[in-house]
Amino acid sequence: MPRRHLHMTGADGAALRAALRELRTRLAVPAQFPAAVLAEAERAAAHPRLPSADETGIPFFTIDPPGSVDLDQAMHLAKRPSGGYRVHYAIADVAAFVTPGGALDTEAHRRVTTLYFPDGKVPLHPPVLSEGVASLLPDRTCPALVWRFDLDADGRVEHAEVRRALVRSRAKLDYATVQKAIDSGTADEALALLKVIGTLRESLEVERGGISLNVPEQEIVEQDGSYSLAYRAPLPADAWNAQMSLMTGMAAADLMLAAGTGVLRTLPSAPDGAVGRLRRAAKALRIDWPHHVPYAELVRSLDPRLPAHAAFLQECTTLLRGAGYTAFTPGETPDPLLHAAVAAPYAHCTAPLRRLVDRYAGELCVAASAGTEPPEWAVSALPALPHEMAEGTRLANTAERECVDLVEAALLKDRVGDTFEATVIDVKEHEPQVGTVHLEDPAVVGRIESPAAALPLGERIRVRLTRADPGTSKILFAPA
Repeated sequence: MPRRHLHMTGADGAALRAALRELRTRLAVPAQFPAAVLAEAERAAAHPRLPSADETGIPFFTIDPPGSVDLDQAMHLAKRPSGGYRVHYAIADVAAFVTPGGALDTEAHRRVTTLYFPDGKVPLHPPVLSEGVASLLPDRTCPALVWRFDLDADGRVEHAEVRRALVRSRAKLDYATVQKAIDSGTADEALALLKVIGTLRESLEVERGGISLNVPEQEIVEQDGSYSLAYRAPLPADAWNAQMSLMTGMAAADLMLAAGTGVLRTLPSAPDGAVGRLRRAAKALRIDWPHHVPYAELVRSLDPRLPAHAAFLQECTTLLRGAGYTAFTPGETPDPLLHAAVAAPYAHCTAPLRRLVDRYAGELCVAASAGTEPPEWAVSALPALPHEMAEGTRLANTAERECVDLVEAALLKDRVGDTFEATVIDVKEHEPQVGTVHLEDPAVVGRIESPAAALPLGERIRVRLTRADPGTSKILFAPA
């Protein structure tokens, strides 16, 4: 899970964009696709490997941020005549276009994941595929991996299977539109059931001890030639939609474990020190966290629309550090096995347009569901996948962190010397003069150094901006 989501709105911001271009160069981010890759993508787009099964009669719909065109998932929800629910969940079939060992495949292994910057993205696959024929755009017939889930009245999975089929999405929706339709009662049954099933799945998450972080998006907003930072709190529809993906990832893990071959997304339990740090941050932000209240229960009680809660949710993402991938083949016991935040075995399989490992997990699940042997190309790649994904994820996390620092420095560079109201949310254990402050306006979290006295953890103080250098991508505060 990314620590912060950033995107730019408004005017061009030439200076900021130039700094972001420099950042790409410094991080050796892949640039244009090689000519051989683009040529193979064009050929694959014209001649994909299409399945014989046809599910175009199911009125699928997608839910993504406005403007998104790399659409990995589509869904359809219905009530079962015998009780409970049926969920069809379609995932873009990237393997229909990528030939193992070809130029496209080689480039995907070099890139590993789509990289997101405030001013654009660096895609995993050429746009002719990721934003064209492989994307589940509306009113287009596309190859997909189609999951079918039969749920009981409480939302528990009674049966899950997946196979290749052609699909045709009917509508491209965004979260705000979905939320408005559901809240107003104007949503059709398939869409209205997103709330019903999503809420049931959230209750099951609580029951098994899992936790989902509704982390606010940090937006760069332009008005009258100046920039500011603000948080966009996620809507309930964001969480309901995420539960559909989470359910699919858990089912994929179960299928692969039963078959004996697969790749899991894993996360160890957080060490006591990390939880202790969060308790200090909660105290600093005046968030009441009684010792008898579990972490998951506290997080579910937070309102991401409140600045203090938004800042704490950002800090909570530190517990996701240590996530990785575990590949296994027959005779091997996956270790580690569980994803601590999911509280169950889990696999990444719902975003193959944007993440390399998902193509392999999908292929293994199709074979497991059919009771057939998985293809050799998928099995032979498993030993190297965890390391490849770790390297790609490390680059993505570094780019994201550097973008946050760079944007904050760029937006504050003309305010060096200004003072702000802030809260000290963290102090280094062995360096009490060094810590972290949270500004409510603008929405900034930055380093503070006190030349003399120890910083007052949890106190509101006035701070002075002493450095904001986009060249070093850092900001620094001192007590005013």
